[in-house]
Amino acid sequence: MFEPAIAPSASLLGLLQRGRGDGTLHALAAERSDALAALEECVTRDPRRDWQVENRSLYYARLFMELEAPLTGLEAHLFDAWDDLDTRESRTGLTLAVLGRLVGYGRRDALQLLRRYAAEGCSWAWALDELAVRDSDEGLRGLADAVLARFPEGPEGDTELRAAIRDAYEPRPWHLWAAGHPRVAAATERAPFDLWQRQMSRPQTPEWSTEAVLAWADAEAEPSPGTGVGGGVAGGAGVAERPEGRAVLRRAAAAARLLGAVAGPADRPVLRLAARTGLPGARCAALRHLCEVDDPELPELMEFAADDFSEAVVDFALDTLGRMRGEGILVHARAWASRTDGSRLADAAARLLACAGGPEDAPLVVAALHREVSRSGPDGEGLFALVEGVGRLSAGQAVSVLRHIYAETVCSQLRLGAARGLALIDPYFATGAAVECLWDCEEATRELAARHVRTSGNVRVLDRLRRLAADPGEEAEVHAAVRGRLSAG
Repeated sequence: MFEPAIAPSASLLGLLQRGRGDGTLHALAAERSDALAALEECVTRDPRRDWQVENRSLYYARLFMELEAPLTGLEAHLFDAWDDLDTRESRTGLTLAVLGRLVGYGRRDALQLLRRYAAEGCSWAWALDELAVRDSDEGLRGLADAVLARFPEGPEGDTELRAAIRDAYEPRPWHLWAAGHPRVAAATERAPFDLWQRQMSRPQTPEWSTEAVLAWADAEAEPSPGTGVGGGVAGGAGVAERPEGRAVLRRAAAAARLLGAVAGPADRPVLRLAARTGLPGARCAALRHLCEVDDPELPELMEFAADDFSEAVVDFALDTLGRMRGEGILVHARAWASRTDGSRLADAAARLLACAGGPEDAPLVVAALHREVSRSGPDGEGLFALVEGVGRLSAGQAVSVLRHIYAETVCSQLRLGAARGLALIDPYFATGAAVECLWDCEEATRELAARHVRTSGNVRVLDRLRRLAADPGEEAEVHAAVRGRLSAG
């Protein structure tokens, strides 16, 4: 499957893909055929950058209800030939989640479509989870034979059945089926023992000494011919590219936690040497531990690691820098963030100041925010901390760039961060963006808008607040914020 192309932010499709409140408002004002086509495009070709954290299902389901949209396009997508070829949850997850929301709004056709997909579709487990919280006991019992037929009789099928029960997000259907199906009852009883056995199968752990932990951090990494132990090309320049690279860094993080239990002041020379010249795993583990104990030589070691040839070591070092606090490291961060060489260390230092700096650091954070937007656009990975930081530091000079990020980003979580910043520094937020945010796809954005929007004299805002208060699909936090505003008059 191809990644969906994101349309311009001023278009109907672009607004809906981003989950912006104006998307709903424009769709209701547009030709119905155009609105339906854009809506189906969004639901069947998930536009989210990170589908596991960004919300869209309630947003699209509400628009389905407003437009009285048919489900033929969603049905065709679910039962397309791709369903057997592309088994990723991201292909059908949003469609199934929207159907689940529509069931909550009383759409009988959505309920029938979910039941059919749970019986026949590839991502049947997701559909079953949606039905588990919305379907009747009778409806769920009617799916038992079709679902259990996926697990053939025998040891292998029983193992797969136990895994399905163990991994189910909503256990209700399995508990219902256990009463009438001995296989399900036996698998349900066995599943906790499988979990216990996995927990008891612990990986090999190192001996309890600093040297042993550092060696363990790289125990599974085999250097390529010609690599050495220094910090240059021979010191692990291919770690991020090698298949085991990510595993090495996860192991390094675990080793750093172990060092917290075994390393003492007498081990500092060994740790400093490892942080400077060790293999990638040991370097990262030692650097993380020295960060946690606030070693006085850490700033120098951090600069050294940030210039390493190994991308994985650099990533780990800069992530470690972002975890640091304390006035000592902030002094160095201010110097690094003032650099004009475009280095990653300067950008990481600016993000640290955004999270932990004081009001005097606002110009450095705002400058870094402008650089990141110019370099990576409104969706750069480094924007989250900077966007949050300009709001925390009350950097009023960042209003224009926050408005740009709010309007253009395809990530609804980043738009939430921009809205939070604007609520703090934009004097026009209550009568501007806050109104649109009442229709936003993110519940936290709607809650923010409900708490800040100006209600006096705005009939449309009051009507929207009343609708949100009466909407059974709305989240509890939004209900509380809306009802608080309505009761306040």
